[in-house]
Amino acid sequence: MANLAFVQAEKLFKAAMSFMLSGGTPEDDNAVIEMSLKLATIYAEQNKTELAEHGFRFCLESLQEKLQREEKVEPTGEEAEPTGEEAEPTEQRKDSRLLLGLCFDSRARYGRHDDALQLVQHAVELSRSVTHPDLQVLLGNMAGILLHTDQEAVHAIQEGLKEVKKRREEVKKKEEEEEKEKEEKKEED
Repeated sequence: MANLAFVQAEKLFKAAMSFMLSGGTPEDDNAVIEMSLKLATIYAEQNKTELAEHGFRFCLESLQEKLQREEKVEPTGEEAEPTGEEAEPTEQRKDSRLLLGLCFDSRARYGRHDDALQLVQHAVELSRSVTHPDLQVLLGNMAGILLHTDQEAVHAIQEGLKEVKKRREEVKKKEEEEEKEKEEKKEED
């Protein structure tokens, strides 16, 4: 049953990618890379190791090359002044970095187990650099790997829990502010 779902999903992703590419969408478009990542994940789940590895490698290399090009060229197409990490990334670049983090995480989980820790650490770094809201998920993945390698697992778990607590406090504060605004609005009416 699950195998049939994988086969159907594979066909749909391939058809969608073919349609996009024939319509002029570049191979390094984030949507194409995201579908390629999903295909690689499907292949990994089906133990089609060679296809999965090829897919993960395509995603990682495409995004890394794309990000390097974007660092050298401004959105206007002109050469950019060298910028440090303090420069604000464009929305597209931020999305590309997040997708690259997902690629590292997926490859670590499904592909190269020998390099899993290094890949997930890179995903965590990328997630931190763009303040991704699901950083705690990546930290949890890293903690799971560390538990198997007996390295700093407790620290990673604690950091993940701090992120979860921080997110909860932010949500709670936002909800309280919204409730207060509603009450003030009712009093005005």
